[in-house]
Amino acid sequence: MIRTTARTTATATLSWNARLSQQPATTGPDRGRLRRTAEYYGPVLAVYGTLKFIGFATFMWLLHSAGDYRTKHPRFGGGAHPWDVLASWDGWWYQQIAVHGYDPQLVPIPGATGPITLEGNSAAFFPLYPALMRLVSELTGLGPYGAGLLVSVVASLAAALGIYAVTERLGGRRAGLAAAGLWAVWPGSGVEWAVYSDSLYVALAVWACHAVLSRRWLAAGLLTCVAGLNRPTAAALIAAVAVAALLALYRRRDGILRPMVAMAVAPLGLLAYLGWVGHQMGDYGGYFRLQSDAWAHEWDYGRHTLDVLTSVPVGHSDYLSAWPFADLIGVGVVLLALALLLLLIRLRPPVVLMVYTVLTLVLVLGSQQIFGNVSRYLLPLFPLFLPLALALRRLSLTHQLMLLGIAALASGSYAGYGLFELGVP
Repeated sequence: MIRTTARTTATATLSWNARLSQQPATTGPDRGRLRRTAEYYGPVLAVYGTLKFIGFATFMWLLHSAGDYRTKHPRFGGGAHPWDVLASWDGWWYQQIAVHGYDPQLVPIPGATGPITLEGNSAAFFPLYPALMRLVSELTGLGPYGAGLLVSVVASLAAALGIYAVTERLGGRRAGLAAAGLWAVWPGSGVEWAVYSDSLYVALAVWACHAVLSRRWLAAGLLTCVAGLNRPTAAALIAAVAVAALLALYRRRDGILRPMVAMAVAPLGLLAYLGWVGHQMGDYGGYFRLQSDAWAHEWDYGRHTLDVLTSVPVGHSDYLSAWPFADLIGVGVVLLALALLLLLIRLRPPVVLMVYTVLTLVLVLGSQQIFGNVSRYLLPLFPLFLPLALALRRLSLTHQLMLLGIAALASGSYAGYGLFELGVP
């Protein structure tokens, strides 16, 4: 099904490009090309931006009406204004890195027992996002908060365009628009417009996958390399690019050099940061020690996830880092992701999307973590939008927007308030 659709879409795209090339460039070739690009991609940004703004405004209204942020520490979900919450929790750490840089250390907490025995350290947070924050701050004069928010918003728009491009390639323009809308309302999307690195990672991941689908191997390798400087779950993207490259080598489609270069370049960013942190700490497993002993995040083969999935439905909360409302949302998100994975498998998508999706799920669900965060950790699973987008394309654009608009209103609670105020994002 999806392969037939992809061939039809490719033919339509070629016809579209041919028509554009035949149009007279009355305002000059560059301005004409820019205008046509805006006409083609403008609706994508309009759909995503409108839906995202609805959810964002609802989130801010909920924060203001509840007022709980006024009684919380600015570092832990509080502030003088509702929007200050967007730079708390992980956002506080990113601002510290942007301003002060890193000082990787493993510092024991005197007399500590239990899962947390080390002091938190900024080395747990990857460098690309705070580096861009600092660069934008120096170029614009914005403070770290404003710079971080600007990077996130721009990256979220780039991610929306990438999600559209991948989905349109496989399911047509209407499906692409639906997928961009789903990105705006997805569980965990509250961090897309916050001082968090998630939007940047998704933008890099989706365009890396698009590069693989377009057989632009060097671009795929470079984007994956850069993504490895942003989040540790880039390991799933690295593996996906490697599998796709090996398949291309097996089929002898793109020669030998380009797929091999992509495989060689893709892991360099992730390995470089982990190696640098380990060297600075004097322990090449230092990053993982820090995650385990300072944040209680570690690979446990899914034991913690299973504990939560069997506890929340019966009203128990005697598991690590219980946040009942956020955890209930998290259980729903995991079940939704597993259901959509089955539908995605039926569509037989390109291997890069399948490997990326499955391995991201495995990395997230196989780790011990604050389970209420799972909706954010699964936010990069944009290939799961594909089955829903193909279903939504059967509706008129008006009905699509009405349905997604209702979801956008609700997302202010389940993707925003539930994450930042009723849990720990």
